[in-house]
Amino acid sequence: QVQLVESGGGLVQAGGSLRLSCAASRMIFSFAAMGWYRQAPGKQREFVASIITDGKTNYADSVKGRFTISRDNAKNTVYLQMNGLKPEDTGVYYCAARRSSAFSYDYWGQGTQVTVSS
Repeated sequence: QVQLVESGGGLVQAGGSLRLSCAASRMIFSFAAMGWYRQAPGKQREFVASIITDGKTNYADSVKGRFTISRDNAKNTVYLQMNGLKPEDTGVYYCAARRSSAFSYDYWGQGTQVTVSS
């Protein structure tokens, strides 16, 4: 069983920055993809960013140019650098991992709360 543990959330003013971390219990290069999702109150969980084994990244349009996903294979950790935060970025942020044999993300963390005040 794989464990993903997020950290780095908190309360920040609009325009501020946060860096989220996701520590995995096994080597992240063994996963086909690592991603970040978020869920705002009363809304469905939505895709934020992903990074695959060759390092290619993908972002939701709403965060392009403000968020950056990266990974440190030696530390088995994935990061999400969030700059220029907006109140609409508020939500619980989840880390996810997808095995190469899976069609969708099959491991999830418990989430970390991000609150952006106006």
